[in-house]
Amino acid sequence: MADWPTIRSGDLTARINPLGAELSSLTDAHGRELMTDADPAFWTGRAPILFPIVGRLNADTLRVDGRAYPMKQHGFARWMPFAVVAAEADRATFALTDGDATRAAYPFAFRLEIGFRVEAATLHVEAAVHNPGDTDLPASLGFHPAFAWPLPFGRPREDHRILFDADEPDPIRRLGADGTVLATPVASPLDGRTLPLTDALFAHDALIWDRVRSSGVAYGAGDGPNLRIAFPDTPMLGVWSKPGARFVCIEPWHGLADPQGFTGEFRDKPGVFFVPPGEARRIAMRISLA
Repeated sequence: MADWPTIRSGDLTARINPLGAELSSLTDAHGRELMTDADPAFWTGRAPILFPIVGRLNADTLRVDGRAYPMKQHGFARWMPFAVVAAEADRATFALTDGDATRAAYPFAFRLEIGFRVEAATLHVEAAVHNPGDTDLPASLGFHPAFAWPLPFGRPREDHRILFDADEPDPIRRLGADGTVLATPVASPLDGRTLPLTDALFAHDALIWDRVRSSGVAYGAGDGPNLRIAFPDTPMLGVWSKPGARFVCIEPWHGLADPQGFTGEFRDKPGVFFVPPGEARRIAMRISLA
């Protein structure tokens, strides 16, 4: 942790691990930790960046132009060291560029930049997927922050809930045993716009809104303090935990796991976006304490 860049405002302190450009600690002005405790009994992740895929591919295989490439769940960015491009008192930027190791799984040129900035009680996170190549770059990207459940403000775990900005009448998606998306959706677990958090919700892995209407949610218990997670650029949302774990992940996604049985080209996978040559796709998330 001593080598992790640390950025601060008067209200928040964020620490970022260059391995994966992973937000690994977010504390309030009193030093209270808002992120997961990363208990290895449940999950050691904290807030991995999901790139160039979100979720699991059928048979862990990426298919491009008729060729098959091995690709593990959520892609390789979370396991790779990012260069520290800039580190100032209130902001830091990290970058990952393609090389032999990435091209063995994903045969494209790219530069992925992850920027963090704290301003008052808000942490701004922006991913920029740059295409230095001469053909369209297909990709998916997701954020995977794991927040403390319960938050460190004295309210019991069972009081915590997630409140969506908009009505979400559509059914949700669930995952099969192989981690791919089941064909049949299930009824939304929301009570109005509210998702009361219980262990039973996660007995069968993540809850997936593959057409989320909200551009943000609030997470907490009662009148606060609460966290607000804004995701203006992502059309999908995952919510995940493990029964008994002391975290809940609120995951804005542009992409999701393969549909069960999918064996098509990566370019045809649901949630893939395309970056034209010489351009960049920017995807933002904001985490605010209120």
